[in-house]
Amino acid sequence: MKTNLSFEFFPPRSAKIAAQLRDTYHALARLDPVYFSVTYGAGGSTRDKTLETVLEIRRETGLEAVPHLSCIGSSQEEIRRILAQYRENGIRRIVALRGDLPSGMRADGDFRYASELVKFVRAETGDYFHIEVAAYPEAHPQAASYKADLRAFQRKVEAGADGAITQYFYNPDAYFYFLEDCRREGIEIPIVPGIMPITNYQQLARFSDLCGAEIPRWIRKQLESFGDDLESIRAFGVDVVTGLCDKLLQGGAPGLHFYTLNRAEPTLAICRNLDLVPR
Repeated sequence: MKTNLSFEFFPPRSAKIAAQLRDTYHALARLDPVYFSVTYGAGGSTRDKTLETVLEIRRETGLEAVPHLSCIGSSQEEIRRILAQYRENGIRRIVALRGDLPSGMRADGDFRYASELVKFVRAETGDYFHIEVAAYPEAHPQAASYKADLRAFQRKVEAGADGAITQYFYNPDAYFYFLEDCRREGIEIPIVPGIMPITNYQQLARFSDLCGAEIPRWIRKQLESFGDDLESIRAFGVDVVTGLCDKLLQGGAPGLHFYTLNRAEPTLAICRNLDLVPR
């Protein structure tokens, strides 16, 4: 049975990164993903570039490309205009997020939470869009508690979300326990685990501290022991993440969503180990 894959990119800020991204999405297109997604930037800072990148990927690969849409700091009228722009371009799926504000920017706007954005999209467009939202198996870093975060996720589902993508994690039990809690609360939408390949320990530690994703102690200690030996870090990372993905798929995960950081090879190496790359 085919494994559902999706791959996430960020909009390029230079011609060099744009060329790298082009190579990346063409390489990953061979895996026949359900879709590619493109991030939105803090406070919508890359909004125009997000749509431009989505349209380019769709045109170049013939595959579905999906924009992220974050709402923090935005007015209803701004979101209404963006939704109209997406519809004009035949986009039928979005990833709806609260998003982050750029440093120093005030949180003025009509939306506080992603659930309010989902509710607004449904009120404005009905069932036109397939809406993906974020889920946090280890709880959002700003959540008051795990239960409060689960309730926040439930509100997004009740507002009309069709599916969810999780924050990345390295402990499969975190995902499976979260899934059990969701089913217990009557949440039945597909919840796809987000996967972050390990290629650079310092970068990963920085990301994880910001987003609240736990790096298990044994993984941290192994990565620290490699020092500046990037080749060993990457080889170890491929093994660890391959094992994680295998456990998730064996446990019934509905697919895998890779945070690629605009690079193909780390993701391809994991997918080769999982026998997901066509020969």
